[in-house]
Amino acid sequence: MFLFNKSANCQVGGFALASIACILCSISADLPQWRVWYLNETVFSERSVAFVGMWRVCLYNQSSKPDNARGCHEYSYHDNSVPLDIHIIQHLLLIANILGLIGTVATIIALQNVYTGKEQKNVTYNPFITSAVLNIVASSLVLLAVLCNYLSVIQEAGIAFPPSFQMPLYPPHQRIGIANVVASLAALLFLGSGIIFVSYTNPVENEIFPGV
Repeated sequence: MFLFNKSANCQVGGFALASIACILCSISADLPQWRVWYLNETVFSERSVAFVGMWRVCLYNQSSKPDNARGCHEYSYHDNSVPLDIHIIQHLLLIANILGLIGTVATIIALQNVYTGKEQKNVTYNPFITSAVLNIVASSLVLLAVLCNYLSVIQEAGIAFPPSFQMPLYPPHQRIGIANVVASLAALLFLGSGIIFVSYTNPVENEIFPGV
């Protein structure tokens, strides 16, 4: 039978934050709006906007009908046309997702042990320390991916897409896309959950070493 240990209530909240962070991290990796390229009429027959993501680039013709406005071109992990910075971000997001999932599993196990009283014998051991480390590292990786993409945009880096994509090497103008916001939010949630897990205090420790 589960013991309702109030000291772990915050860690349940941390588990919720970490779970949402994993979802947002996965969503951001799949979104194409990491970079928004504004293309003028000199390159295309009509004004267009391209969304450059980690796994595909999508073209939106502003004057087209909504149901036919978008065409996407996928590129694989081994595609030579993909620049190094995108490959780095792919790695960072993939590792962050894996660490987040492992951290979520570790949190479930830790919560089960705490609520069943299995971890109360060792007053100095924090059962959430593994989850904390994994989530904090995942947060750092996602933030690094966002920073890497941001630097590429402000430096106006170009991408040599295959000719079949009908994309220029350099756009006339580009900006940060919404995927960066989603990824940044995921990183903050990972970090918040890690801090919550680190702050766990064993109730037995509080009884043995009460605060003054």
